[in-house]
Amino acid sequence: MQEKRSAPVRSDAQRNRERILEVALAELTRSADVPLSAIAKKAGVGQATFYRNFPNRESLVFEIFRHEMQQVADSAAHLVATRPPDQALREWMDHLARFAMAKAGLADAIRQAASAPGGPVKPGHEPLTSAADMLLRAGEQAGAIRPGVSADDFILAIAGLWLIDPRGDWQPRATWLLDLVMDGLRAGAPG
Repeated sequence: MQEKRSAPVRSDAQRNRERILEVALAELTRSADVPLSAIAKKAGVGQATFYRNFPNRESLVFEIFRHEMQQVADSAAHLVATRPPDQALREWMDHLARFAMAKAGLADAIRQAASAPGGPVKPGHEPLTSAADMLLRAGEQAGAIRPGVSADDFILAIAGLWLIDPRGDWQPRATWLLDLVMDGLRAGAPG
């Protein structure tokens, strides 16, 4: 029996999908109840293209969440390859803060999607946990951060990000919080 392979996604189809996600993030952050037709129109795609990519509101909301989370997770490998480990971790924390603010802005849409009967399951945070673990291990091996900090410990330490109001001037508060966490991670480092 021959295994069926999925066809590669055409570049125009990929651009349409990316544009829908970009517009949907902005629109759903403003209002969880924005009509899907308004998102399709602003993204410059027809209804058929929109629904071919996202058959319902729940699949769109969770794909935005998954896509944004994956972008942050993927940035960790690039940062650790191009920066000293502690600087890579601190820069990644800024990416994580922007994700936290986007997620907070989408909170109503995520809550609605998660409560839809028979809807898709909310994506887990595994990509972020794995990325944090990679960065922590690199910093530990370089002697730049204290040994023994787990990804779970790290997530607990930065959990305050999710309490910051994304509608205000959140960046100075997030920077202060993340600098504080980074200072704690450096304290007790052997290097």
